[in-house]
This record gives sequence, structure tokens and C-alpha cells, in this order.
Amino acid sequence: MFLSFVKAFVLVLVVLLTMIGCQTIRNSGKAALPTAQPDTLRVATYNVHYIILRQQTGAWSVGDWDRRKGPLDLAFKTINADVIGFQEMESFARGDNSTNLTLDWLLANNPDYAAAATGDPDAFPSTQPILYRSDRLELLDQGWFFFSDTPDVIYSRTFNGSFPAFTSWAQFRDQTSGQTFRVANIHTDYASRSNRIKSVELVAERIKPWMDADETVFVIGDLNARRGDRVYDILAETGLDFAPVQGSTYHFNRGINLFGAIDHIGSSGGATRAGDPVVLREKFDGEWPTDHYPVIADYALQQS
Repeated sequence: MFLSFVKAFVLVLVVLLTMIGCQTIRNSGKAALPTAQPDTLRVATYNVHYIILRQQTGAWSVGDWDRRKGPLDLAFKTINADVIGFQEMESFARGDNSTNLTLDWLLANNPDYAAAATGDPDAFPSTQPILYRSDRLELLDQGWFFFSDTPDVIYSRTFNGSFPAFTSWAQFRDQTSGQTFRVANIHTDYASRSNRIKSVELVAERIKPWMDADETVFVIGDLNARRGDRVYDILAETGLDFAPVQGSTYHFNRGINLFGAIDHIGSSGGATRAGDPVVLREKFDGEWPTDHYPVIADYALQQS
């Protein structure tokens, strides 16, 4: 009896491991990032995970940041984006929003870039900045709204009362094409599907006037939803064209690719994709910079 149970358990375990292995292979792959072209705009999104300032050791601690910051800078330089939206770029300390180690580090090591969608944290939530190449793009405007019943109240909690989540956005003029465009950078609640649905419904409502005015709009970020999910579809139904990201963009900080992309780039208006999107599934200097992979897509903008 016991021997039969052991055999059955081993069989189930083998089947389970085989399924996990097949799923991991299916959602993996290392497509090469093409050389950026001067007549296209490179757009990227990257969830870089928060830092816990009160912890000196362990996962996502200050000590862990010291390990990750060099690889993250290498990843940033490899992405070579013209504009890139970040999620979870936060140095977390209760009651103090004044420190952002990741933002300060990347700006100090990449002087060709400036930060949009950031400011005095008492008036502007600065944990979802949008970095841009300042010799090419001119910042025209920026703003935010929270996924809340009071979206214009800073740091208001989400629809079910959980931790604040929001959209940051910025408007740019491209010196190369003369085109203006907006980038809406979003991060939805990973734990609550109802929050995610209400959040993207609000995003759809807020971007509608821009799209109705035939503006070029990019919606990027961590949707915590795969293609075909209702969360994804609500945004697609606005007319956004989502780049067809293949495979995993979240990897458990271990390079484990169990499910499809949850980080996405959508566009509308005068932006035409110049190729397939790329997910950089690789370590940098032997380390994973964070638990997500960056997603990159190149676009041609209509000449104005």
C-alpha cells in the first residue's frame, strides 16, 4: 500500500515538474535587441522593485540594492531607450517619500537623461518616473491620477482601500520628427482583480480625450494582466495597439518564466511599430537587476 502511494506520488511529481519545465521553456527566449535607429523612437517599460530603507540585509534591502545597482545601470544602458517608464522605483520608508536611491543613481550615471513625472513628493508621486533622452525630447507637461474613487487626491487608497496605485504621465515633443506624444505609465494592484479592472477603466476614461484629439499616446507599464485578460482587453478596446510581447516579463527574481507577459506597451495615433517588441531576459554582470525583465519597442512617428 505504502509503496503504491510512493509510486503515485513520484509519478505526479514527475508530471508536475515536466509541465513546469515545458511552461518555462515556452515563456523563455532571448531575442536580440536591434540597434536603435535615429529615425525611430525607442519606448520601454521596466519594473525595478522597491528598496526597503529600514533593512540593511536580505531581499530588496539597502544591502541588496548595493548588489543590484551596477547591473541595473548596465541594463538601462543596454536598453538605450529614448523614453522609459519605471514602476516601483521607490525607496520605501514609512512617512518619508524624500529618498529615491534608484532614480538618483540612474540620473547620476546617465547624464544624457532627465526625469519626467516626478517632483516634490508632497505634491507629485515620484515612484513611477519617466526617464527621457533630453537632447532629443522636450518635456511639455506632466501629471498623475490615482486608482481611487478620488483619483485627483494624492496618495488616495485604491478602490478597495489597499495601498495607493496610480498612473503617472508626461507629454513630450520629439525634436527629430516634430511630433508631440504622451506616455501614460501605469502599475495596477497585483493582489486584487477588481482593483485592476476599475483601475484600467479609469485609465481608459482619462486617455479618451487625448485619443479623441488624435494625439499620439503610449500606455506602458505593469498591468499585472496577460493578453486576453479583461484588464488587458479594456485598454485594447480604447483603440490602443499593444505590441505582441511573447513570453514572460516577470521571473520571480530567479529567471523562472512560468507565465506570459504582464508588462506591456500600447500605442495610438501617429506611432507605427518598427518591429517586434523585445524582452531582455538576461543577467547583467552576473546578477538579476530586479524581478521583471524590461520590455522594449521601437516606433516610427509621423512627421509633423
